[in-house]
Amino acid sequence: MTTDTLPHSPTSLSEPDLAAEMSGIGRRAREAAAALALASADAKTAALAAAAAAVRVRSPQILAANARDLAEADRQGISAALRDRLALDAGRVEAIARGLEAIAALPDPAGRILAAWAQPNGLAIQRIAVPLGVIGIIYESRPNVTADAGGLALKAGNAAILRGGSESYHSSHALVAALSDGLRSAGLPGTAVQLVPTRERAAVGLMLAMDEHIDVIVPRGGRSLIERVQRESRIPVIAHLEGICHTYIDAAADPAKARAITLNAKMRRVSICGATETLLVDRQVADDHLPAILADLRAKGCELRGDVETRAIDPAVLAATEEDWRTEYLDAILSVRVVDGVDGAIAHINHYGSHHTDAIVTEDQRTAERFLREVDSAIVLVNASTQFADGGEFGMGAEIGISTQRLPPRGPVGAEQLTTYKYVVRGSGQVRP
Repeated sequence: MTTDTLPHSPTSLSEPDLAAEMSGIGRRAREAAAALALASADAKTAALAAAAAAVRVRSPQILAANARDLAEADRQGISAALRDRLALDAGRVEAIARGLEAIAALPDPAGRILAAWAQPNGLAIQRIAVPLGVIGIIYESRPNVTADAGGLALKAGNAAILRGGSESYHSSHALVAALSDGLRSAGLPGTAVQLVPTRERAAVGLMLAMDEHIDVIVPRGGRSLIERVQRESRIPVIAHLEGICHTYIDAAADPAKARAITLNAKMRRVSICGATETLLVDRQVADDHLPAILADLRAKGCELRGDVETRAIDPAVLAATEEDWRTEYLDAILSVRVVDGVDGAIAHINHYGSHHTDAIVTEDQRTAERFLREVDSAIVLVNASTQFADGGEFGMGAEIGISTQRLPPRGPVGAEQLTTYKYVVRGSGQVRP
């Protein structure tokens, strides 16, 4: 069965049939990974360039598939924020194609010499980057993740098994068909990127037990998904936890920067994981800075929830609860808290945050450096919007997600992070005494 036939595959399978289907996907992925590990950098680049061209050619089919997904989502009463994550238009399809081209233009991450040295006995040792193998990726409703994940896995020489959100079922199939076109045109196996052909939740459980076929699982979604994967997986996990991101306005913040950064960090696109969910403001400048910042947010339709001091400054702000400080809204809602300087900001972030992305606005270099050093998050920024938490913005072409775990990889997971390494040792007849 080729990827092009997947849109016509059943979305409901019996348990034995689903297990057999998943096993077949795993076998094909393992075979494709072996071929990709030996593929030249030029072949992988050509496949990605061809996939980008196929996305453009298939744009009408991709948009038609997305319209089916949106119609089903609307019937189910999906929220406006989640609908925005799901929706494609001509501009977003073109952005997907450009993203694949950006990945194609990256240096080949496989085959890099990471370190090299010689031992006194004459052994020459190198540590060399190699593909991970087969990557299983479980993600939410954003269809662009299908192209990003498949493209990044391919660039690093990996095969990918994708289990997209049920809301983006048709969109993801259309995008995988374009990726398969690109692979085959470059002489690489079209099965290097496969989509699980069912919406059955049982497919996730089967993936987590496919340790003979899958080398790494990357879950990208809400807390319940991450916790389930970490609890059940027999395969190593690269965890992308929720983005409870903060922006802290310091006493030494430039007022104009504070307004512009806060508005962008929250409202540029509320449904992405890098959107600020909590605003923290130094008590020393709260009376001066908050009114304008809150007015800007309210004018853009943002619901504001604040602590007692915030509501004393702006009585129209709703009362925040303890749960608000722990919530990833993914919507036009912001919690606001007045804190005791950088001490209070760091304490709040390290207690309530998800170790994703946090920013400080300040002109005080010493305070900025302290924030960077003491905030325990994958990404920390000074005088910049948290919405820069994106592999594309980091020059990585794209990302599979933002890893919030402490073990590597941490932060944006791009093609380079989808490699491991091996040691290559060259001798001239040495034997160990």
